[in-house]
Amino acid sequence: MSDRSRLTGADPPPPSSPGLLECVPNVSEGRDPRVIHALAEAVRAGGADLLDVHSDVDHHRSVFTFLGPGAVVERSALELARAAIALVDLRRHHGAHPRVGAVDVVPFIPLRGSSMDDAVRAAHRMGATLAAECAVPVFFYGEAARRPERRELPALRRGGFEQLGERLGRAEGHPDAGLPRPHPTAGACIVGARRLLIAFNAVLNLADVAVARAIASAIRTSSGGLAGVQAIGVWLASRKLAQVSLNLLDHRLTSPRAAAERIAAEATRHGVAVREHELVGCAPASAFADWPADLAPITGLKPTQLLAPALLSSNS
Repeated sequence: MSDRSRLTGADPPPPSSPGLLECVPNVSEGRDPRVIHALAEAVRAGGADLLDVHSDVDHHRSVFTFLGPGAVVERSALELARAAIALVDLRRHHGAHPRVGAVDVVPFIPLRGSSMDDAVRAAHRMGATLAAECAVPVFFYGEAARRPERRELPALRRGGFEQLGERLGRAEGHPDAGLPRPHPTAGACIVGARRLLIAFNAVLNLADVAVARAIASAIRTSSGGLAGVQAIGVWLASRKLAQVSLNLLDHRLTSPRAAAERIAAEATRHGVAVREHELVGCAPASAFADWPADLAPITGLKPTQLLAPALLSSNS
């Protein structure tokens, strides 16, 4: 049995196997297939099992999902980060997704046999090594945050790469690891630990991004919408369509189905419809077990994106 089938299939690994971590780095490159291939090979060179690579030309971003024993996942995360810093130049990068770094965010997630403390320790070790080796300032977020105001990603991305130098120059903006100045081409990196989240998009059947932004505002938690939902409206220039891009921070509070139903209702209020949905990266298989036929389909969904119950921790 291959590593991939062992990790994503129905048969659980042996009870004596080490605890697993998942890592989902987001790299600011979604258009050059040679660079994306090189980054995927860097993950494999570290030894982790690469489950999925999701690249988007409009977001100009690639999401790599891999897992394995903790030490192996840390090694693969570092290999990926080193390669991205060598290959990605943010001075020439423009995309729909907010970013502060070539390796924008590196979250570690505990799976079967691992605790959140394991994920936090992995984040702190990887971030400290990255800052020391590559001269990239590092912020810690989520459960790995060392300051309460740095728990959430939007605050750390505010101003983007373009305003990063100014932010780092202020005392309150100093990084958690590394020097208080951006890497000239790679910016900064945000490293953290969190629970499983589901990155999920809804593509509308129109080109008006203002409608997508209005729908995003109506459904996200910060605007009084659904629990545990982050959402933005973006323009997909390559497709001339608008998209509602979501992070579901806890699918037990708001499932993909519940989010999709709310988006569909909001879209109807604006006289438009949802054309399709997409899953970015991986998610628990149970989160998509009840997808109804009356909702727009999830396009391009691969079996390897759905994590079997045997992989998950009790808190996933």
